[in-house]
Amino acid sequence: MDELQLVRDRAVDVPLPDLAELGAARARLLAAAANESRRKTAKRRWQAGAATLGLAAAVTAVVSFAPTGDGPLTPPRAAADPARVLHGAAAQALKLPDTPPRPDQFVYVKTQYANSNREAWISADGKHDGYVKQDGRTLTLPGCVDGKYRVEGANNPAANGTEEPCVVTPAYRTDLPTTADAMFGYLNKNHSGDAGDANAMGKDVQLLAGEAYLPPRTKAALFEAAAEMPGLQAVDHVTDAAGRPGVGITWPGHGVTLVFDAKTYAYRGTTQGAVVGYGIVDHVGQLPR
Repeated sequence: MDELQLVRDRAVDVPLPDLAELGAARARLLAAAANESRRKTAKRRWQAGAATLGLAAAVTAVVSFAPTGDGPLTPPRAAADPARVLHGAAAQALKLPDTPPRPDQFVYVKTQYANSNREAWISADGKHDGYVKQDGRTLTLPGCVDGKYRVEGANNPAANGTEEPCVVTPAYRTDLPTTADAMFGYLNKNHSGDAGDANAMGKDVQLLAGEAYLPPRTKAALFEAAAEMPGLQAVDHVTDAAGRPGVGITWPGHGVTLVFDAKTYAYRGTTQGAVVGYGIVDHVGQLPR
């Protein structure tokens, strides 16, 4: 039996690579075929033929996937399933302690970027003055009381001491849904873009996951709802802005990749900004213990 001819017949529509391309794999094939052809009994000959056919099919498969130079190679699909990652993040969120902050406390968030850090103290009830520090600059986040906030002169000298209308935006969000369907409806209705705008929904997911303090069931619902967004893609072997490895989730039109721990699926931040500090503190300037 001419095993090489059999391979050529089975791969007639696929150009074969040369011997250098097949390398060690082809050598093993020829050796196996030679060994089988030396069998003497009819039973052995039949087995050899079957083995050769199997080997030929394997080579055909190898040939079929070999680059031909006709076009660019397609990158392999990510091993991670984006929905599975987000469901895992939801399960991880349910393990977080449910310890509501007091109204007068602050949510502390430290975000690491490529060349700077940002520290924020955000009022838990939205009615106390918060604070942001980045690149040596400070910014007051004025609390909203009775529908108005007082303009700080350091931030806006021309309006120093005046009051502007505002809407209370607490860092501790007890007003959000606790089920995936209800959360998806909320995101679809309340984001800044048009209904069905996955990019705008994704930005809201990023903001709520990184700069708000959510009860465990609410945070789990957020990730469960995110898993239903159209166009999700997983990105293997990414690192957040702090250099921590993980698995990424992105979607069309969104320039930022959310990063989750590859084993626990805990949320880490994004490829552009990693959450490296997070907790509840009693006053501006204090750090979590």
